[in-house]
Amino acid sequence: MQYQSNSRSYYSSAAQGGGDPLERVLRLASGSAVVIFSMSTCCMCHAVKRLFCGMGVNPTVYELDQDPRGQEIERALSQLLGGGSAVPVVFIGGKLVGAMDRVMASHISGNLVPLLKEAGALWL
Repeated sequence: MQYQSNSRSYYSSAAQGGGDPLERVLRLASGSAVVIFSMSTCCMCHAVKRLFCGMGVNPTVYELDQDPRGQEIERALSQLLGGGSAVPVVFIGGKLVGAMDRVMASHISGNLVPLLKEAGALWL
């Protein structure tokens, strides 16, 4: 499975920047067409990464368990989701799609591919 993990560059910018975790999430989410906040040991995170890679999308993935400030980011993501499970969380075109249930619902209903095309992540 191939996806772009920007963990290394994220760690250095997070260490330099500090700041509000929610602002950092939104800034990172707008940096690529598809952004996934994940945990490297989470099976649901693995499944959502496989979904996008299987569709020919190359998401940018931030593995929160490999980030010294990952817990702060996880709390900010939980706030965005209204208190639910914080990972995986998917942003497409800088907009929050949601957790695994929302991503799968969008995929099943046929709304995911148009979102990916609009964000420039898919050219079919």
